[in-house]
Amino acid sequence: MSTPTIGVLALQGDVREHLAALTRLGTQARTVRRESELEACDGLVIPGGESTTMWRLARNFDLLEPLRQRVKEGMPAFGTCAGMILLADRIVDGVAGQETIGGLDITVRRNAFGRQVDSFEEDLALDGLEETVHAVFIRAPWVEEAGPGVEVLARAAGHPVAVRQGRLLATSFHPEVGVDDRVHGLFVDMVHQG
Repeated sequence: MSTPTIGVLALQGDVREHLAALTRLGTQARTVRRESELEACDGLVIPGGESTTMWRLARNFDLLEPLRQRVKEGMPAFGTCAGMILLADRIVDGVAGQETIGGLDITVRRNAFGRQVDSFEEDLALDGLEETVHAVFIRAPWVEEAGPGVEVLARAAGHPVAVRQGRLLATSFHPEVGVDDRVHGLFVDMVHQG
């Protein structure tokens, strides 16, 4: 696969910033709002935003089941902030009836670091990268519990904030903020590995 097509779920959230990062890395980046657009993708980024809004919109757009199926079939996916929540198998502090795409054997706590006013930035060591990553946390989740097949790549305040399991990658923070594309680069490498 020379130039992968990587979609960004474009229902809500930081869509433009992810598209820019993926384009800088030489992929064919495209928005995904319909099942036919999802089918054309080799990988998918699920951006930050508001997890309950994104879940409801995915259901309304008849995308929830196709997303679950593609992830189950092994499509690489990268979730950031709300995207981490959507990839998690289990949620703590979710709204009544909140569903996820699933696939990542983690329990994630919504808004674990606090409200919008509690947002913060921190330089994190992240496995697989030589230098620290400047991480921006905005109403961010954290991983309460990770299954045995989940690799913890980074921690903040003692909690996992970046994880990988097979072809799934997730961060509590927003790597699309700024121009450091190294975390996206890890995901693009996962897509290239087919």
